Amino acid sequence: MSDNLASGTGQHVAVVGAGPAGLMAADAASAEGAQVTIYDQMPSVARKFLMAGKSGLNITHTEEQSAFLGRYGDDPRVRLLVEGFGGDDVRRFMAELGIPEHIGTTGRVFPSMMKASPLLRAWLSRLADRGVEVRTRHRLNAWDGARQLTFTSPEGDHRTEPDAIIFACGGGSWRRLGSDGAWAEVFASADRQVRPFRPSNVGLVVDWSPIMVERFEGAPLKNVRFTSPDGEQSRGEAVITKRGLESGGIYPLAASLENGGTLTIDLVPGRTETAIAERLFKQKKGQSLSNSLRKAVKVEGLKAALLREGANPEDLRDAGKVAARLKALPLTIKGTVPLDEAISTRGGVPWTMLDEDLMLKGAPGVFCAGEMIDWDAPTGGYLITACLATGERAGWAAARA
Repeated sequence: MSDNLASGTGQHVAVVGAGPAGLMAADAASAEGAQVTIYDQMPSVARKFLMAGKSGLNITHTEEQSAFLGRYGDDPRVRLLVEGFGGDDVRRFMAELGIPEHIGTTGRVFPSMMKASPLLRAWLSRLADRGVEVRTRHRLNAWDGARQLTFTSPEGDHRTEPDAIIFACGGGSWRRLGSDGAWAEVFASADRQVRPFRPSNVGLVVDWSPIMVERFEGAPLKNVRFTSPDGEQSRGEAVITKRGLESGGIYPLAASLENGGTLTIDLVPGRTETAIAERLFKQKKGQSLSNSLRKAVKVEGLKAALLREGANPEDLRDAGKVAARLKALPLTIKGTVPLDEAISTRGGVPWTMLDEDLMLKGAPGVFCAGEMIDWDAPTGGYLITACLATGERAGWAAARA
């Protein structure tokens, strides 16, 4: 079965992948008057997007622009794209869909109903009004390196030759939601080699003692400072899991601990080591360590258990050494959880293969967007914002290709 999208009038654009980057690419291209068909291998669209919104869709951030752009590290390409379509643009996009926003105390932006599903419904409705067609259960199995695509579908092979193609196939995690990275083999068959996927925004593996798991699994670790083996620091929250640590406070440091190492935790970042030691020395002799920690520096519960987990038992008998460990508790990390469980991945199409409009060099009219490009960003709205920014640029450019 074939479908020559070049029939009729107007620029015909095929978008491969219906996550946030692919949907934004279709949105931008259709807004420019292009006729758009979206192909996705799953039975329904945007499954990872919906999963991300189950506990509250943090879609962007109100942070001041220079700080916002700083979240993308030293990557000038992704910074430039986000500068052109950033937090204010994402908020405007939501408002255009009739979705009111909620701004959290830390500046994070959510749909007021918190979930992703109302936003997705409004978005798909707008795309449908523009004539955008969505074809699910269409798995990409071949690309000729130019404009010809072949999909496997319930009705058999489906071939199409559009005027422009936007690949928005996702990264290499959460296979069950459609982001399986299988497109890399299709690219390789078209002589387009990509970088191997690596986990990003991923949980760390810790060999906890049984009592840690029994008493504190699911407990939040708040008001601490984490330091990676290379000296990078992160302030934020983490959650104790059966296998180790999760959440935004440790994700920025996960890359340096991919193969294991020592994570250092400052359990009382608001106090100096000297001040802590002085307060501990003043505690009554014979008092238990638990009472001394609670009365002197208000360390109890999970933090006290972590101290025992990471400190040498002999050090816990000396107030000075306890103070040192409270400020720099070494925690042995075995590595990261499996790639498929990472919130996002690095690797994929390198920037050197793309021009400023995200068109593949040597393949006129073929673009890439989203997490399939080799870039990285933290959670907190920055990851989704950049996915939307790359989709917006690719869709705008494809409509003019």
